[in-house]
Amino acid sequence: MTRFLMGTAALALSAGMASADYTLHILHTNDMHSRIESINRFDSTCNAEGEAEGECFGGVARVKSAIDAKKASLDNQNVVVLDAGDPFQGSLFYTTYKGAAEAEFMEKIGYDAMAVGNHEFDDGPPKLAEFIDAVSFPVISGNLDLSAEDTLSGKVENHVVLEVGGKKIGIVSALATDTVETSSPGPNVVFQDEIEALQADVATLQGEGVDIIIALNHVGLNKDLAIAEAVDGIDVVIGGHSHTLMSNDDAETPAYPTMVGDAAVAQAYAYTKYLGHLTVTFDDDGNVTAASGDPMLLDASVEPDADFLARIAEMGAPIEEMKTRVVAEAAEAIEGDRSVCRAMECPMGSLIADAMLDRVADQGIEIAIQNGGGIRASIDAGEITMGEVLTVLPFQNTLSTFQVPGSAIVAALENGVGQIEDGAGRFPQVAGMSFAFDVSKPAGERVSDVMVGGAPIEMDKVYGVVSNNYVRNGGDGYAMFVDAENAYDFGPDLADVTAEYLAAQGPFTPYTDGRITAK
Repeated sequence: MTRFLMGTAALALSAGMASADYTLHILHTNDMHSRIESINRFDSTCNAEGEAEGECFGGVARVKSAIDAKKASLDNQNVVVLDAGDPFQGSLFYTTYKGAAEAEFMEKIGYDAMAVGNHEFDDGPPKLAEFIDAVSFPVISGNLDLSAEDTLSGKVENHVVLEVGGKKIGIVSALATDTVETSSPGPNVVFQDEIEALQADVATLQGEGVDIIIALNHVGLNKDLAIAEAVDGIDVVIGGHSHTLMSNDDAETPAYPTMVGDAAVAQAYAYTKYLGHLTVTFDDDGNVTAASGDPMLLDASVEPDADFLARIAEMGAPIEEMKTRVVAEAAEAIEGDRSVCRAMECPMGSLIADAMLDRVADQGIEIAIQNGGGIRASIDAGEITMGEVLTVLPFQNTLSTFQVPGSAIVAALENGVGQIEDGAGRFPQVAGMSFAFDVSKPAGERVSDVMVGGAPIEMDKVYGVVSNNYVRNGGDGYAMFVDAENAYDFGPDLADVTAEYLAAQGPFTPYTDGRITAK
């Protein structure tokens, strides 16, 4: 049984009960991004057919079942359930309920603590405040000064102390300082350096006699590793933000956990697809003596909780109605067929790329690149529903912004036109630029006449680019973007961006304008 520590008597009791060998089980999630319903292999909402065929993963009903089963198998001994932030944003459940659905299900699952993620600020501090008011578990972040933000002042603690099996467990937290650029915290939320803030909070807890300390962060794996190295006194780091799968079953992923000195660092991908289970053993002084585990894949073998499924269906009814909501109008049919969008400039591709660029142009972004394979349908003339937009863009990809030199842009275009003969999805639909290609030439030598903003591309000049998170992370062969500078992969959903852009145009007339030409 886990509870919050109250009073000096409880502290004294826990100290007197200390034993020479203490094992803690940490069950954890991160970056759930409103995947209330189960997901498919593309991390977007699964359907009834997929469930019937056993092809779905995750969803909060599976998270509930998995956590309950884990707790039962451990006799509820020394178990703590943590979330490393970003339950907000990513599905129509968030669009509809603005955090209320996530709060309801996380409360019923029984989390013991949650870190503030950057997307918790997507609708400003008031929505985060509403979420906190709706849950009984603490929502923490130690590097935020909220004294000037009335809606959150006093609601977000720097740290929390839990009693788990007679031991004091201190939990500290940090949120990525670039949240001011990736979300909407507003001018009254002041960010402090993550490492400095964490070190101060660890010192405070140690001064209170807490010798087991977990950092529950939303900063990304690389920063988590740096924190584990730099901050004395942290025993475990449970992370989020970078959506990293850490696993011992795949040599391509970081080990679960990754040890930095004696500190164990763990993260469990995203979107409710996995449940992390880290087992840590401590000696009598609170030093880590062993750490092991692996994320549990929440596939069809995990039976979803029946009560959760019923509630999800109830809450999902108006969402089904939302899919029929008219968001825009098309003066003519918008061509998005794969045979076109994977071989040449297509109207749907130009629309999506223009919508992407329009959304982030004020951030100094000059170029948009959308893979043709991410475009899955056309739209008929007449009223456009949100369901139609989601059919075109079903993958819940997010906008990703980054910087690369012109040479990487040309390499990306070569990659994009390198498999036209195979109808590959890597074909690049673009905005803010133009180029020509000659399919008669060998792959890698097909692109010419690359222009950005009306001027020839400069190979050494650094350009701001927007794409989707799949492409930015190397999907469809775009490996030249993986190590891009200032990359941020978790912007708004591409379908929402496209729908909002369409709505702003009035009756939309599809077009191609020669930005891509075949020689």
